[in-house]
Amino acid sequence: MLKEHLSEAVAAVRALSDLTPEIALVLGSGLGPLADAIEGVEIPYRDIPHFPVSTAPGHDGVLLLGTLFGRRVVAMRGRVHMYEGYSAAEVTFPIRLMAALGARTAVFTNAAGGIGGGFEVGDLAVIEDHLSLPVVCGGDPLRGPNDDSLGARFVSMNQAYDPALLSLARSLDPSMRAGVYAHVVGPSFEPPALIRLLQAAGCSLVGMSTVPEVIVARHAGMKVLAISAVTNLAVGDIASSHITNEDEVWEAVKIVQPKLLALMERLLPRVPAVGEAS
Repeated sequence: MLKEHLSEAVAAVRALSDLTPEIALVLGSGLGPLADAIEGVEIPYRDIPHFPVSTAPGHDGVLLLGTLFGRRVVAMRGRVHMYEGYSAAEVTFPIRLMAALGARTAVFTNAAGGIGGGFEVGDLAVIEDHLSLPVVCGGDPLRGPNDDSLGARFVSMNQAYDPALLSLARSLDPSMRAGVYAHVVGPSFEPPALIRLLQAAGCSLVGMSTVPEVIVARHAGMKVLAISAVTNLAVGDIASSHITNEDEVWEAVKIVQPKLLALMERLLPRVPAVGEAS
């Protein structure tokens, strides 16, 4: 069934563009303006068969194919989340599609809460590892029958985030620290007890996306880089009177947008083509 759905989605995209992308981009909360620099075709998610449609604020719901900073890209301007009611498999269908279109490297961005590691609001952080409570509880997007033509039954998550791409990103912005990203379903923000648990487990960032997509990207054989924009500091002290809210996140996104755009302008031209030495 998945292969049939992918074939139908690919056919719909190919009717509008014959571009074979090198890089897949997933642009997270409020970070869609990076897509404005892409020269090419825009396809609303609703026009692609079996493609989930974004309902979250700040996620436009448009697939773009074109060139960005000299590279052929396919980009999601807005992602979908499990908290919108989608399953892990549905959330990751776009990654399957972008891989089927030819992308061999995936670059993810997201908005995240800082829970340690000295992160401050407005920082960019590169993800070096993850911890997913939904996956631990049975929400792995690879759960169920496996199609060997799409990827192996069992996929290692060690070095899921490509070390060479991680090093490249940090070389372009030495102030950018690496962190461990904790994935939760949401949409409620995390209670202090959970933040303390995640911090004790070595996590320094927390958010509601990315990890299911990374798992499927690795299943598809893609190289992965993921960058978080720290948009709030998660509260781990029950005595704190601070109430995390959406307005706080959106204000921080405005601060970090120019930094992310500047990083991508330097990063994307330097991302090695798959098979090329890093």
